[in-house]
Amino acid sequence: MSNCQKAVWGGRHLLSALIVLALTAPVVHAQTAAATPPPQSPQASDPDVRLDPLQPDFTLAALPTSLRLPANKLAFRVTHRFLRALNQGDVGDLFANFFGFDNGAQIGLELRYGIRPGTQIVFYRTSDRSIQLLGQQSVLTERDGHPIGLDVLATFEGTDNLHQQHQSTLGGIASKRVGRIAVVYFEPLYVVNSNPAPKDTADHNDTFMIGFGARARILETTYLFAEYTPRVSGYDPGPDQISFGLEKRVGGHLFQVDFSNGFGTTLGQLSRGGVSNDRWYIGFNISRKFF
Repeated sequence: MSNCQKAVWGGRHLLSALIVLALTAPVVHAQTAAATPPPQSPQASDPDVRLDPLQPDFTLAALPTSLRLPANKLAFRVTHRFLRALNQGDVGDLFANFFGFDNGAQIGLELRYGIRPGTQIVFYRTSDRSIQLLGQQSVLTERDGHPIGLDVLATFEGTDNLHQQHQSTLGGIASKRVGRIAVVYFEPLYVVNSNPAPKDTADHNDTFMIGFGARARILETTYLFAEYTPRVSGYDPGPDQISFGLEKRVGGHLFQVDFSNGFGTTLGQLSRGGVSNDRWYIGFNISRKFF
């Protein structure tokens, strides 16, 4: 074979190789891209962002839960407690006042922010000019294999927009899942300066109370809940507050209708108890998560 023929033959082999490479390169690239999963965004990989079907909200009626708020995320809540007792007057009066909706109400607005993973702060103000500042830290979670969830919290609270009757609460939240149906809560809480009377005239200035709560999932997005906050020692006027009700989760919203023997929605208000065991009031909470 002459040198010219060898050059032509080699050129043909080189051209064939280039054509095969050009035809197979996209396929090889596609297979490599398909084999390599796309990286997850930080939000998608954050377990705090995922829905917890047994803990749809950060509170029950008034007691806090151990639901974690993702870092740099917000949640908002409106509380509403009508001031007319459901069992006040006869049935005609109840319907005439539309179950108390025609009467006044105590309203609260809450803003919650996650400052870091497992740490959240809360600003909450009620229409009687009470303000509660709350900080909550997650210590243990059942999600990580621990037998219980555990949070610690501290509050600073005052009336007249924090100008009077300053109070502080120190406490914890222990939570336990019951299968795939419910979560129960045990919350020891110590409220400093719960008694509004002057210290030199009061027998007890502080209150130690224990919050008991539970939330049960009865349908995919529907829940029953109840909470009870007995005072164990210290200042304890009036009956212990009890609340129960029904909730519906719709996307990032939670709509709650509750019944209670009092109006307390801050920990300081809970330490002073309910109105009467013979008086029951209707109310509602609306919560919204911004994540």
